[in-house]
Amino acid sequence: MKKAQLQFTSHTANLAMMRDFVRTFVNDFPFSEKDRVLMVLGIDEACTNIIRYAYAMRDDQPIRLSIEPLRDCIRIRLRDYGEPIYKSLNAIGANRPKPGGRGIKFMRQIFDKVEYCYKPRGTELVLTRCWRRPS
Repeated sequence: MKKAQLQFTSHTANLAMMRDFVRTFVNDFPFSEKDRVLMVLGIDEACTNIIRYAYAMRDDQPIRLSIEPLRDCIRIRLRDYGEPIYKSLNAIGANRPKPGGRGIKFMRQIFDKVEYCYKPRGTELVLTRCWRRPS
């Protein structure tokens, strides 16, 4: 299977289309049904974070999603062109309780590798999940 790409705007109504796209792609790989559902939820959480933090709820900003098969894994890349998430988290302040923070922890439980690559404009989140999970 080849690499698949989807570009959509940051309107929350587009998240259903994104979930269908991811679900269709991961169905061709030897993941359990539970793992497939969790991956879709994890990617949905990542997109929600982009909308909320990088784009401050603006609904007309670009998000690019690509999924590629590797030898025994899949790699998902989510690209935005907004504010880096660490700026939003720093703005919350160290002395105040965070309103969120569980989403990134959730993604780290689902995926084998979660990497934020900060670009001159925006962020690329790279998520990797193997069907033969490392011990």
